[in-house]
Amino acid sequence: MRKITRYVSTSVFNAIALTLVVFMSLFFILTLIEQLRSLRGNYTAYEALLNVVLRMPEGLNTLIPFSCLIGCLAGLGALATSSELVIIRAAGVSTKRIVWMSLRPALVFMLLQLAVSEYVTPYSEQMAINRKAIALGTSVNQSQQKLWNHETGEFMHFDAVLPSGIIYGLSRYKLNEEHQLVAASFSKQAIYQGDHWQEEDVAITHIEKDSTRIENIASRRWDSQLTPGLLNVLVLEPDSLSLRNLFYYNNYLSEQKIENSDYSLAFWKKVLEPLATASLVLIAISFIFGPLRSVTMGQRVFTGVMFGVAFLIAQKLFGPASLVFGFSPLLAVLFPILMCVGIGVVLLRKSR
Repeated sequence: MRKITRYVSTSVFNAIALTLVVFMSLFFILTLIEQLRSLRGNYTAYEALLNVVLRMPEGLNTLIPFSCLIGCLAGLGALATSSELVIIRAAGVSTKRIVWMSLRPALVFMLLQLAVSEYVTPYSEQMAINRKAIALGTSVNQSQQKLWNHETGEFMHFDAVLPSGIIYGLSRYKLNEEHQLVAASFSKQAIYQGDHWQEEDVAITHIEKDSTRIENIASRRWDSQLTPGLLNVLVLEPDSLSLRNLFYYNNYLSEQKIENSDYSLAFWKKVLEPLATASLVLIAISFIFGPLRSVTMGQRVFTGVMFGVAFLIAQKLFGPASLVFGFSPLLAVLFPILMCVGIGVVLLRKSR
C-alpha cells in the first residue's frame, strides 16, 4: 500500500510542479512585456526586470490553486489513460484512499502558498511598487498608487512609502468642524522616530477667511496613530497583504470608524485559501473518476482551465457583490468553495 501511495502522490506532485513551472514562466514573460512598455526616465530595463522578479511571489500565490487543479487532472489522468488507476482500484484501494493520495502532494503546495503569502509577498510587492514609483517620479506615482488615508479632521496623501519608515511626498489637508479646509501642507520627506514622524522641508498653506498665507519651515513634528507597519499595509492592495497585517489594519479602520469591507473580504480569502485549493483538487479527482475518465490529456487540461476560470469569475463576482449588497464577506468567499465541494462529492458518489 505504501508503494501505491508513494507512486500516486509522486505522479500528482510532478504534474502539479510541472504545471506551476509552465504557468510561472508565462507569468514572467507577460509581466516583463508589460513592464517594458513603461520604460522612461530612471525606470530602465534593469529596473523593469527587477520589478518582475519582485512580483513573482504574488504570481506564485495566484497560480498555485489552478496549478493544483490542472496538475491533478494531468497526473491522475495519465494514470487513468494507462489503466493504472483501474488496476489500483481493482487491487482494493478505495476511492477515499485515492483522494487522500492525490491531496497529499497538493498540501505541500498549499503550505508553500501560505508561507509565501504571509512572509514574502507583502515585502516584495511593496518593494516593486515603491521602486517603480520612485524611478518614474512623483506625478506618475500619484496617479497610480492613490495612497490616501484620513484620521479625525485630517486627510493625508503619500507619494511613496518605504518599509524602513520613510515617506516621500507627504501632503496633509486639515479640516475644521464644519469640514472646511483650513490648512494644507506638503513635506518632501517624513521619517518615523519611534513615537512620532519628523517632517522635513515643509511648505504650509494657511487658508484664512479672505486670503491665504504660505509658511516654509525646515522641519516639524507630526503626531499620528499611523506607524510604518500601517503605512506598509496602505501601499498594497488588500489581496497582497499578510493575514497579520489584514487583521491589524482591520482593527485600525474600526477604531477610526472607516469602512473596512474590502479588507474584511481579503482577510477571509486569505484564511480560506487552503480550503479553496483543496476544493479544486477534489473537483479534479471527481472529474477523473467521472466524465473525464477516458478522454485525451488535452481535453482534461482544457476542462481544468475552463473550470479554473469559472471559479475565478465566481470569486470576482461574489466578492464585490458582498460589498454592494451588504451580505457577509465570509459567505461570499465560502459560496464558490462550497459549490466546488458539492460538485466534487456528487461526481465521486456517482462514480462508485
